[in-house]
Amino acid sequence: MQDEERLRIWIEQGNLTISQLFFQHYKALDIKDLDAMLIMHMLAFQSNGSQFPTPLELAGRMHLNVNQVSEILQRLMQRGLLEIKQDQDSNGVLYEQISMHSLWDRLVTIALAEKNNVEEEISQNDEGEIFTLFEQEFGRLLSPMECETITMWLDEDGHTTQIIRAALKEAVLAQKLSLRYIDRILFEWKKKNIKTLSDVEKQSKTFRTAIVRPAQKQDSSVKKVPFYNWLEERE
Repeated sequence: MQDEERLRIWIEQGNLTISQLFFQHYKALDIKDLDAMLIMHMLAFQSNGSQFPTPLELAGRMHLNVNQVSEILQRLMQRGLLEIKQDQDSNGVLYEQISMHSLWDRLVTIALAEKNNVEEEISQNDEGEIFTLFEQEFGRLLSPMECETITMWLDEDGHTTQIIRAALKEAVLAQKLSLRYIDRILFEWKKKNIKTLSDVEKQSKTFRTAIVRPAQKQDSSVKKVPFYNWLEERE
């Protein structure tokens, strides 16, 4: 199910408060403040079971007369934000209601677009910081070839910035600071379907536990925890 459809259903079933979504984004739909207030009053009527509040009922809650309310409703319908639809109750009796489906769809589209823009901006910032982090750990500027390699990890191999950071950390701890070594770590992690930091921790813990226990049987004074040599990985 598409995010837009899921969110619209949540709104209609009352599982999501519309006020926050509406007030944050109605300006982007070029809805005037007075029109927005009328929409909120209509929503209140519908929440109480009145699916088709009349202009007279709406005017009774606002500092507007019936003609002014009718003009706003007509304007909103002309823009496709409100629609009059027919439905039937459990007894098969037809009735009319004012539908806000189109309005919710447009609000959801705007909200998701803004959310995606924010996530993309955060992702771009994270990716930019990755190059800075590598230069800090290497103690020098990266070469064009090294920058291209990191870019390939992100774009072609699909590694997240968190996983690349973890692979860099693994290389630093193992004192094997090279892109070749880090590339091997990422290759093995992808082969083992390691995609999250939790997966990384579990893999490292499993390896180190398997190595340390036999060593402790031979010498109880052994405390050093070995690091995995990813360049010697075997099937």
